[in-house]
Amino acid sequence: MSRLGNILVVGGAGYVGSHMVKLLLDRGERVVILDDLSTGHADAIIGGEFVQGSLADRGLLKDVLRRHRVEAVMHFASCIEVGESVLDPGKYYRNNVANTLNLLDGMVEAGVRRFIFSSSAAVYGDPQRIPLGEDHPTAPVNPYGRTKLMVEQVLEDYDRAHGVKSVSLRYFNAAGADPGGKLGERHEPESHLIPRILQSASGRRDGVAVYGTDYDTPDGTCVRDYIHVADLCDAHLAGLQRLASAPKSLAVNLGNGSGFSVREVIETARRVTGRDFPVRHEPRRAGDAPRLVADAALARTLLGWNPRYPQLQTIIEHAWRWELEMVKRGSPRAAG
Repeated sequence: MSRLGNILVVGGAGYVGSHMVKLLLDRGERVVILDDLSTGHADAIIGGEFVQGSLADRGLLKDVLRRHRVEAVMHFASCIEVGESVLDPGKYYRNNVANTLNLLDGMVEAGVRRFIFSSSAAVYGDPQRIPLGEDHPTAPVNPYGRTKLMVEQVLEDYDRAHGVKSVSLRYFNAAGADPGGKLGERHEPESHLIPRILQSASGRRDGVAVYGTDYDTPDGTCVRDYIHVADLCDAHLAGLQRLASAPKSLAVNLGNGSGFSVREVIETARRVTGRDFPVRHEPRRAGDAPRLVADAALARTLLGWNPRYPQLQTIIEHAWRWELEMVKRGSPRAAG
């Protein structure tokens, strides 16, 4: 198994980033984690060398890249809440765009030319067709999506100007937890459906809301494409391996290519947990599309990527194991 060089994982104490660090360490890679712990968790760092700090600190970036002889960067340190991005767009442009520019400039100065970017299906905006392929128009409808698209556009320019080769991975709905039970999802407050449902099942939340039951879908609730966090990490690894062997920039979707409705997720969670919990029906939320499902054929073709855990039940089983661990640790009732 060939090594991929010294890898800097920015945001490696967060949800996807911590799972990525674990995968890299399991492969025997040398990993440096940079995280300011504003949303990440120190106890999610299970190895590697940790540096606490912000991408806004250009001097720190220069030191980390040079001192650790970084050869590739994986970037997971974005703000991700769509609703918050509408209320506080400046936070998103400063962190997701300006701080990424700091990182890229530091890479150029240090001679680092491989970059894996955690992008989002939010770059597409309102879907004109389903499933969504990479040829779908990019027209984001909120600041979060716009910041992700801006960074993708910046990466095209840095490729032309500086030879920085990148893979942008457009996630659909990241879900699940480490199959071994060591890591999982911990957002505060939690906005993602599956952990909110499981927190309701465990008693750490009073119940789960379903926003809209009259969509043009089989059961009237929104349909989403859920992808296991371990499968996301496999795709990041495949992207880095591709840049090592065939240095050419690209952007690809990551999803299972199949959608599950909110009702299906709730009923699957009831089966997995063996528990019932309150479900309340709320009006539709502005901006929620009836269906969001990926066409991820390009990732399979170009990266040789195949999800290991495409089944919704497996995703929920792994997430439930993690939720029970949170209960065991005495985690407080969920906020939000």
